[in-house]
Amino acid sequence: MTGEADVIVIGAGVIGLSAAIAAQARGLSVTVLDREGPAAGASAGNAGAFAFTDILPLASPGILRQAPKWLLDPLGPLTVPPAYALRIAPWLFRFWRACAPGRVARSTAAQTALMDISKAELEPFLKQTGTMPMLRKEGNLQVYEGEAEFKASLAGWKARAEHGIAFRHLDAAGMADIQLGLAPRFTHGTFTPGWYSIADPKLYTLALADHLRAKGGAIERAEVMALRPVEDGVEVLATDGTARRAAQVVLAAGAFSHRIARTIGERIPLETERGYNTTLPFDAFDLRTQVTFGGHGFVVTRLSTGIRVGGAVELGGLELPPNFRRAEAMLKKAKAFLPGLKCEGGVQWMGFRPSLPDSLPAIGRARAAPRVIHAFGHGHLGLTQSAGTARIVADLLTDATPAIDIASFSPQRFS
Repeated sequence: MTGEADVIVIGAGVIGLSAAIAAQARGLSVTVLDREGPAAGASAGNAGAFAFTDILPLASPGILRQAPKWLLDPLGPLTVPPAYALRIAPWLFRFWRACAPGRVARSTAAQTALMDISKAELEPFLKQTGTMPMLRKEGNLQVYEGEAEFKASLAGWKARAEHGIAFRHLDAAGMADIQLGLAPRFTHGTFTPGWYSIADPKLYTLALADHLRAKGGAIERAEVMALRPVEDGVEVLATDGTARRAAQVVLAAGAFSHRIARTIGERIPLETERGYNTTLPFDAFDLRTQVTFGGHGFVVTRLSTGIRVGGAVELGGLELPPNFRRAEAMLKKAKAFLPGLKCEGGVQWMGFRPSLPDSLPAIGRARAAPRVIHAFGHGHLGLTQSAGTARIVADLLTDATPAIDIASFSPQRFS
């Protein structure tokens, strides 16, 4: 049995480290465990966006309308590898049910509340951790190919307007004022100034790890295989045979979280959106804002370390080998959409986004082990919702009333 801490956080991605820092700020001693170390998963390779305006769940009628067309293209925005189709069928059924209008309305309201607290907590958190210089406020440009695609987006923008999100619709000339070099096929666009980003998500997550250590926290490399409630705490069992004990545990292991949750009787339908990207050299394109090609399911974003082209959804689990033809297909499209893009010298990446069928994360206590707090399943929005999730987790750890109603994020909502 190794030394005890007040809190063990399982997962050294952006959610886990943010929660650990928030717990530490409440006076709790914290140890973080991770199978590979800080920033080894999706926190390293995402698009770097704080997408606070992205309140509409992936599970929606709009996705249902587009999904059949997308699924016909094995390299398109959404795909299910044939080898995984049977295994993911129950998750897809839950996803389909979550697309009902009433459920979408509830998910949107919950997502908005989490976005609001995440945005409110972000800058204080960045100042606390010394990472404020990494924040960028360059907005996001969503582009459309023709009048029909633009009009199809208007219902979503109406929903955002009802929640107070600022944006403006643009014609081709208006888009050129914000971002030069778009192909003429894109005739309409929508700019959201409230879309922030981080200079580089991996460097940011590593900076959080450094801050945690500097304040006395520990980060250890260990692959957790099970949790076991014990008197006055939780025992954390690792694959190397070691055990650690803490008064409370935060489970924030991303796409691997559901496997650990099963050991305390929680059946949470977590699936893996495998995301792909290519990071090009910084001079590959003069990018002024993040550009979203929504009809094709990917974004192009400017980081301090290069130009990243990535996105799409491959529902293929944790075991299948990467299919980097998906990254190549996105890069080929990006070249057609941004004709001046230089595609040489890129570095490919694939990562696992943890996703629940209704597009909301699991945040809350485990039923059979209330000293375990779940904080995973954020899908594309882990970075975006990290500061807000950290605030909620810290509230739960200290028996404070959470800053927002977390009923919609209950880990048991699928039971």
